[in-house]
Amino acid sequence: MPPDTFSQALLDWFDRHGRRDLPWQREPTPYRVWVSEIMLQQTQVAVVIPYFERFMARFPTLAELAAAPLDAVLAHWSGLGYYARARHLHRAAVLIRERHGGDFPTAIASVEALPGIGRSTAGAVLSLALGQRHPILDGNVKRVLARSFGVTGWPGQAAVQAELWRLAQRLTPALRVDAYNQALMDLGATLCTRTRPACERCPVGERCVARRQGRQAQLPTPKPSRRLPERATLMILARDPQGAVLLERRPPTGIWGGLWSLPETDPGRDPADWCRERTGAAPLRLEMHPPRRQTFSHFALAMRIAQVWTPAAPMGIADTDREAWWQPGALAALGLPAPVRTILADLVPPDPGQPLPRE
Repeated sequence: MPPDTFSQALLDWFDRHGRRDLPWQREPTPYRVWVSEIMLQQTQVAVVIPYFERFMARFPTLAELAAAPLDAVLAHWSGLGYYARARHLHRAAVLIRERHGGDFPTAIASVEALPGIGRSTAGAVLSLALGQRHPILDGNVKRVLARSFGVTGWPGQAAVQAELWRLAQRLTPALRVDAYNQALMDLGATLCTRTRPACERCPVGERCVARRQGRQAQLPTPKPSRRLPERATLMILARDPQGAVLLERRPPTGIWGGLWSLPETDPGRDPADWCRERTGAAPLRLEMHPPRRQTFSHFALAMRIAQVWTPAAPMGIADTDREAWWQPGALAALGLPAPVRTILADLVPPDPGQPLPRE
């Protein structure tokens, strides 16, 4: 399919059916588009919209994001998952303030140099916000191109990805790049979907290799399957006599990085031993709750949950930026992993003035 035929067909379709009223499209500044693109990584539009609107209400400018504490950013990200995105977003805002005078850079090399921004995200921000000619290659676009042009092989392989990038570069038009890139993403999100694609309504369906060969279910080639490894942990829901909850901040990297979470220990350990070691006394009361399971991209986590009521004067636990006692009314403002937020919502009676929301 000639590049100009493909791009013009998409632009014509976008003019009739494209999405043009998403929150970040109403005022497509580089800052707003950047935040939306980071949120949209591995997350659907319908999920992102309310998070984006709350995030913009709290951090309406890049300067306010850079000046905010990381805890506040993580709290507004809680429930979206993939928390490294929030940490990178905050770090990038600080770097833009320090290195670019607070203005989002307009050179693609400078954008790609920021934390959490790869080639596709950089191209999306500069094309959608500023109209610069850059190709994009997110998951939706990979699917559209692989099917339209019959590109075989898992897109995670370097050679396959390189071929898709060559296609993306060749097909990107010189004019209306913002509309074209948005059309590509919209097509993948609404018609050229992973399952049950609406090929009869596709603007490029007549020349699509996958449709012609009946290979829509085979393209793009799926990632080779493998069984997720299993991990287990014991989560301690410690309460002091005043009802406060003990939380520990997670390490800056890894799952739930930088978020406040419940203390964890070996899954086979006696929770009473944990209490004696951490507080210097046996628990006043101990309850075991049904285990829960959380699936991540690379493993599945089985969580045993023990609720422990500590003595009146816990020893060895002091409020710091690494661990602290939190009253139930303060939990809603913290950056918490969604499973931990759900556990707390289920097991900790809320403060009447500020209930803990479920995710």
